[in-house]
Amino acid sequence: MNLPAEEVSAEDFAEILAQVRRFVRSVVVPREAEIAEADRVPDELRAQAAAMGLFGYAIPQQWGGLGLNLAQDVELAMELGYTSLALRSMFGTNNGIAGQVLVGFGTDEQKERWLAPIATGEVVASFALTEPGAGSNPAGLRTTAVRDGGDWLISGQKRFITNAPVADLFVVFARTRPADAAGAGIAVFLVPADAAGVEIGAKDGKMGQEGAWTADVGFTDVRVGAAALVGGDEDVGYRAAMTSLARGRVHIAALAVGTAQRALDESVAYAATATQGGTPIGEFQLVQAMLADQQTDVLAGRALVRDTARRWVTGEDRRIAPSAAKLFCTEMAGRVADLAVQVHGGSGYMRGVAVERIYRDVRLLRLYEGTSEIQRLIVGGGLVRAARQAR
Repeated sequence: MNLPAEEVSAEDFAEILAQVRRFVRSVVVPREAEIAEADRVPDELRAQAAAMGLFGYAIPQQWGGLGLNLAQDVELAMELGYTSLALRSMFGTNNGIAGQVLVGFGTDEQKERWLAPIATGEVVASFALTEPGAGSNPAGLRTTAVRDGGDWLISGQKRFITNAPVADLFVVFARTRPADAAGAGIAVFLVPADAAGVEIGAKDGKMGQEGAWTADVGFTDVRVGAAALVGGDEDVGYRAAMTSLARGRVHIAALAVGTAQRALDESVAYAATATQGGTPIGEFQLVQAMLADQQTDVLAGRALVRDTARRWVTGEDRRIAPSAAKLFCTEMAGRVADLAVQVHGGSGYMRGVAVERIYRDVRLLRLYEGTSEIQRLIVGGGLVRAARQAR
């Protein structure tokens, strides 16, 4: 039975937010270079994040999480975006695209079994949707699940799966039949990482986001019982993916705003202190113009994220606005990061300088959980369909 979600009061949330801000800016920011150089988040930072409840901040309280709604989630994400994105990536799938599949579509038994350990970080859940031939559009899935008596056999290849090298549980999307009038034919399964036939590939080498690990995952006749089928319904997969991704897009938009704010702050600090011919470069009008463009973008992104999250919570718009927010904010973060490098000049191109890392890190935001091109199709197509239905 699903109980009504407990609300976190504004007072309690203000304390949670302040604690996260202190953790990010006082503890994590000073260790960004260490994270980048080692390509891993230190174990003690992981332990601190778990103790603060960050592995389950968006999991309902009845299963041991903090129970933040999406309007609160985005405020947290804007703080987490201020530092190395690898920190958020550690617990992002637990709270987001993987955990929300269970919260929204799991059976009571599945929730009881998995959500509490997911909320504490005892279990790292990984969202296994993307494939070599199916990225932002789940309709192209080739991974299959076929019945074998009372069990299912899952076979296929997944790519770029976040946290795969450390995952305990894979939330796996697979096709049970071709799409037909009854549905998309896509189911979602809960597959333990140690199940026979699961093979984790080598850790990917990426342009940026060092410390946020991804890898390919192969499934070869992986046998799971009927209890592994999320919701007990083999047609729930497509809807679960779309709902989870739409919510996740608002979170990613907020993360982009936080990163853009950091790039702006680094730019202003540099402009105020670096000199050219004895004059602080912030006195030059063209530098001020770049700072103004950055500030304007950040303010617009923050307002859009907050409004989009509010409309999600009220149920007013859970499709077009999330895509519009992700599109604008992730593209915006790219612009702000580019200007940050420009403000820094040659220094901004040097490894070890924050804006150089940010420039590489934010590039991924325009790709995962639906590319900018997919967001444009969702927004444009949705507007046209709505207009036709209104006729």
